[in-house]
Amino acid sequence: PPLRLRTGVMLYGPPGCGKTHIVRAALAAAGTRVVVVRGPELLNKYIGASEAAVRAVFARAAAAAPCALFFDEFDALAPARGRDTTGVSDRVVNQLLAELDGAAGLAGVTVVAATSRPDMVDPALLRPGRLDRLVYVGVPTAAERREILAAASRNAEMTEEGRAMLDSIADGALGFTGADLAAVVAEAALAAARGALAGGKASDGPPPITVTHLAAARAATRPSLGAGEAAAAAARHA
Repeated sequence: PPLRLRTGVMLYGPPGCGKTHIVRAALAAAGTRVVVVRGPELLNKYIGASEAAVRAVFARAAAAAPCALFFDEFDALAPARGRDTTGVSDRVVNQLLAELDGAAGLAGVTVVAATSRPDMVDPALLRPGRLDRLVYVGVPTAAERREILAAASRNAEMTEEGRAMLDSIADGALGFTGADLAAVVAEAALAAARGALAGGKASDGPPPITVTHLAAARAATRPSLGAGEAAAAAARHA
């Protein structure tokens, strides 16, 4: 029989670590058309409606081939069968299996999924020929945290001392995800704006972020992962 190309991949890892961003950036760089589906939006309480929605998105992807079909929050759409008392999720998983195993194959369609809970995804979907390439997206290392902070603050007004402080924030931000680090910069910018308003200072542009603003923002932002979770994730990422 003819060889069948592997066309399925699933990204998994802690929330806020950039799985969705990585997929979107990779597809944009490749210039590939993409059909994006957020898992819960296909679920419908009426019998047959959810399965029809799954068939429709695969048909739309096939019509747009070559393209990628991206399922975000995949665990919400395809949890392990037998846990849903309504039977909706079970029927959706069965329909997904039928589409992935279609006799005609997924010619020109790459199926990509992202989830923070791979343990909740039905194991049958991860078998060879389906979503069998698993890519772990873990918490950023100290070097990666520096890059994330630099990118998040690229267009921000910041004093030289403030920019110099970003490296020390990155070094001490164990357990911080990319979303957490972006939140530090956003909170510091808000603190600078509030300070300017309170002081009655008019400006043509945003007020500069200082060391004081960054220190307050870092103290107010809590990591998404606890120390134990962060250490375990970092060890897996190493």
